[in-house]
Amino acid sequence: MGFADLGVSKDIEKGLKELGIVTPTEIQEAAIPVLIREKIDFIGQAQTGTGKTAAFGLPLLAKIDANKEQVQALILAPTRELGQQIAKQLFRFTKYSNKVFTEAVYGGEKIDIQIARLNRPTHIVVATPGRLIDLLNKKAVDISKIETLILDEADEMLSMGFKDELTKILKETKGKRNVWLFSATIPKELNDIINTYVSPDAIRVNVGKSEVVNAGINHQYVTGDDSNKLDTLAQFLKSQGKNRGIIFTRTKAVAKVLAKQLAAKNYEAGLLEGDMLQRDRDKVMRAFKNKTLKVLVATDVAARGIDVDNLAYVIHYQLPDQNDYYTHRSGRTARAGKTGISLVLVNSKEQRRIWELEKELGIKFLKIK
Repeated sequence: MGFADLGVSKDIEKGLKELGIVTPTEIQEAAIPVLIREKIDFIGQAQTGTGKTAAFGLPLLAKIDANKEQVQALILAPTRELGQQIAKQLFRFTKYSNKVFTEAVYGGEKIDIQIARLNRPTHIVVATPGRLIDLLNKKAVDISKIETLILDEADEMLSMGFKDELTKILKETKGKRNVWLFSATIPKELNDIINTYVSPDAIRVNVGKSEVVNAGINHQYVTGDDSNKLDTLAQFLKSQGKNRGIIFTRTKAVAKVLAKQLAAKNYEAGLLEGDMLQRDRDKVMRAFKNKTLKVLVATDVAARGIDVDNLAYVIHYQLPDQNDYYTHRSGRTARAGKTGISLVLVNSKEQRRIWELEKELGIKFLKIK
């Protein structure tokens, strides 16, 4: 089945082909035909890396009237990187079709520059919740006439503390707009928002557990003393040669120390942690994306919204507090039909977490040593 069978126009399909997007993923097959055809609320549960941007982006582009110079849709995303990524994708999808103007707004850039850009004709605004509230307070953007409000990675926005902002934006746009909500998990807090602001008739799609944890990921673990952890990690990195990957820690302190320890062993690792300035973060991400950096050390919070293809592995130097985060982390590898390794380094006390993950996520781990 191709995208034309789902109701996507020939012009858009031509743009997709050029990007190498030919076969729809499960979430795209479930979402696109319904969202193009109907005016309806929608809740899609799907993992990072399953093609969510096209799942909501293609039907959204079909609904935009390019001749109407007003904001017709709003997309909320948890991080600057994800917002930029969505705006870039929408631009690429429309290479051969009517020009739809998308503007991305986020913290970390001067607000006056963004206000000036919003004064140009804009059909779709992609925003982080905090920056959108700032712009609304300055009356710099009008979202009263939007027909579609999309929440991407809704669970991430809540875990980053954006509940008040989301509630305010949902209240502000109440009325004729449709809400399309995409999330990897549906925690209780998100359910409260759904029950209050999303139609009870909303279509719900949950791409199956097997799809939630990507089948192309090879889950492995190594048990050892904490004192040997760094050596085990260094051995693994050596075996990976020029392959690129991300090492996850639970805390900023461990991330900072680990990046220094790796440098002392001649492994240049970029560091991403929550206290960094945006310009430093951008510099690290540029180096990682253009492959001058092979390894990133990151905390869960700092890695949100990162979208980098062709990663060979993900290493869990420390397991996350919540099992859901294991899915978020490991979903960074084995994307677009490729395979990848998700390696967990545990001590004997943490061994039971491996069994918990197997049971809860329906996956199998291979013990390496």
